Amino acid sequence: MFHNPAMPADFSRETLAIAAGRWPLAGVDEVGRGPLAGPVVAAAVILDPARVPDGLDDSKKLTAAIREELFAEIMEKALAVSIASATAIEIDTVNIRQATLLTMRRAVAGLPLAPLHALVDGNDPPKLGCGCEAIIQGDGAVASIAAASIVAKVTRDRMMARLCRRYPAYGFSDHVGYATPRHRRAIAENGPCPEHRYSFAPIKGVWSR
Repeated sequence: MFHNPAMPADFSRETLAIAAGRWPLAGVDEVGRGPLAGPVVAAAVILDPARVPDGLDDSKKLTAAIREELFAEIMEKALAVSIASATAIEIDTVNIRQATLLTMRRAVAGLPLAPLHALVDGNDPPKLGCGCEAIIQGDGAVASIAAASIVAKVTRDRMMARLCRRYPAYGFSDHVGYATPRHRRAIAENGPCPEHRYSFAPIKGVWSR
């Protein structure tokens, strides 16, 4: 096992929910709000209380190798996992905030086990068909949200790697769409591709679909 068995994100919130009769409970998180290209991706995860993976934490604090290992373990052990996304075109159409909320709603709606309650990372929860609580920095504190963070991050990174093969000029595998100097140079030299967000600077107002 590569990851540290110490688990910064613990299962205490879920334990309280079970005691309060608010189970099943889903953790929800998204990745990809800030990039200039690619989708925004959300995951919803209902962990098995008897099989919570060790080492869960905010995906941004983990190495790619550890995220991959934990992704496989979450997919194997969780009671339910759902992944959803919104495309760059959807982001341009409704704006990034609404696309993010839409993606989280899609992820929760796609769970094969309907949750009674959801814990969402951040301070801007979506309107769901179940109870919902937003927790600032929840991806580093709540096991279910951390699991969703990892699943969403690994999924989006894989999507960007596939897009890199389709549009190699932009180097999506390296920066996964974020506004690095290399990425900005590639846009300036080649113009944006269909997977870029035309509502984001420096593309906005310069290019159109």
